[in-house]
Amino acid sequence: MQNEEVTQTIKRKSKDSVFTKLFSDPENVLQLFKDLHPENTTVTKEDIQLQTLSTVLVNDIYNDLGFIVNENGNAKIVLLVEAQSSWNPNMTLRMLFYLVETYHRYTKESKQNEHLQKRVELPKPELYVVYTGTKNVPSMISLNEDFFGGEACIDLTVKILCDTDKTICGQYIGFCKVFDKQRKLYSNSIRCIEETIKECLKEGYLVPFLNIYKREVFTMMDDLFDEQAQREQYEIALRHMMKEEFLEEGRAEGRAEGRAEGRAEGRAEGKTAGILETLVSLVKDGILSIVDAAKRANLSVSEFEALTGLRDV
Repeated sequence: MQNEEVTQTIKRKSKDSVFTKLFSDPENVLQLFKDLHPENTTVTKEDIQLQTLSTVLVNDIYNDLGFIVNENGNAKIVLLVEAQSSWNPNMTLRMLFYLVETYHRYTKESKQNEHLQKRVELPKPELYVVYTGTKNVPSMISLNEDFFGGEACIDLTVKILCDTDKTICGQYIGFCKVFDKQRKLYSNSIRCIEETIKECLKEGYLVPFLNIYKREVFTMMDDLFDEQAQREQYEIALRHMMKEEFLEEGRAEGRAEGRAEGRAEGRAEGKTAGILETLVSLVKDGILSIVDAAKRANLSVSEFEALTGLRDV
């Protein structure tokens, strides 16, 4: 691909795509576990079972990375990891959903039944957010604190990883920082991708991964549309659609109101015409005088005479 600057844009989710690609390799998942548990030197990649949720398997619930670590054939730990470039105050709730769905799938796969008398065996949960944004964030967040002010009977804690270091997550965070810096310099362009990869190799961020998948990462970032631009186009279309629906609703309501008002006016006019017709007959039959008939119609004598053509003689 030529090095000339082009106007192609980069989808902001490209960093998450790199995250997904990075941890689709069992070796990198193993490295992540070793970084989090340096005391455990016996686990191999054969002991790791991916449990990442996807929309193919679970409707509307999917996460970035999930895996179970087995020891001596038994599931000991389940780790769920989310990559976030912007801070989400609902992260603990989302993690709760991911964990429940992961446990649900795990019990089915391990043929355990929570309705039987035997206690179900579950791997211990560890929950992490890899945060690549610029906001100052705590080292840990709590479902109980976030949503119930610490007064609920249920809790779930999530550790926040946000430091650039030599761990594989730290290198991914470094990659994202470089990506953000280059985007400020070169906007959403091919030059931004080139400089991101070049600087990451220089700084030692994800070097083996980029050396192996450099072209794929380049293509991955190049081929995707800019999410922000896509979102803006979607929002413009959505606003236009909502405006049209609003106007159509207004027109429909106007038509409905017009029809209703017309019917009401018609009924009123019909009722009035019926009353007048009856009163005219009563006047003609000598039962009522025009003055009495006018009073019953809530009209003046002159108005009643104008409407009916009768004259008081």
